[in-house]
Amino acid sequence: MSTVPALYHHLVDDASMFPPGNLPLEEAVAAHRSHLHSAYADLVGTFVCTDDDLMKVAEAASTPLRVSVVISGGAGGIEPVVRWGDRSKDVVVAGVEVRLRDEDDLSRNALRVVRACDDCLDEEAAYVEIGTEGAWERALDVVADAGYHAKLRTGGLDAHLFPSSQQVAAFITACLGREVPFKCTAGLHNAVRHTAEGFEHQGFLNVLLATRASLDGANSDELVELLDNRDGEALAARARGLSDDQAASTRRWFTSFGSCSIEEPVTDLKSLGLM
Repeated sequence: MSTVPALYHHLVDDASMFPPGNLPLEEAVAAHRSHLHSAYADLVGTFVCTDDDLMKVAEAASTPLRVSVVISGGAGGIEPVVRWGDRSKDVVVAGVEVRLRDEDDLSRNALRVVRACDDCLDEEAAYVEIGTEGAWERALDVVADAGYHAKLRTGGLDAHLFPSSQQVAAFITACLGREVPFKCTAGLHNAVRHTAEGFEHQGFLNVLLATRASLDGANSDELVELLDNRDGEALAARARGLSDDQAASTRRWFTSFGSCSIEEPVTDLKSLGLM
């Protein structure tokens, strides 16, 4: 029997090669294998790498590895990764992640990305990193019409990469209103909202519960209040109160988040009595 409740199954994608973790490639692949054979294996999602590192990851893999590939070259970089993954015996490309370029018309860039995905994707998921600046909702409309997923950056190495609770609430509401599944990346190492090194970090438990609340009809102010909540015990009690159906529908939309640490989410869930 799994020690990981369904609400957290495959919630944490392993982005240990990315800042601030920056684990060397071979160490990162070996550590991922260790996570997949641990008592908390059901918490772990895909291994995240860039398209530049994909072949090296395949060489380091001793058995087929499920990977999410961050595309560094824009829409034109999607098809080569998918075609190479189709031929590889060492990796399974479970998804591609593409960041929209900064330009006046984000929806035009989004259209190029979804057309590239249409041309080559089969069972792979596509996550389009949109952001919450400019005409981002128009770009989200394009992603929604094409049936792909969205991605929100929730942290990084600079303050401007950390969205406010109002921005996260708006993103969740916009995705659910358009029936767009989404993932998050960076800054969500810990379960509960907190301040670290001068940055305001969202908590993944906060985001899970805000997603659930939005599905239940909560307004923007209520979502912001949940996202700002730093009471871990209160959040944990609310999470424990979710039914299996509520957990499943929450995770249908908030699919996962990328973290350079697997240990930190594990530690937090254990300390809150949630795993």
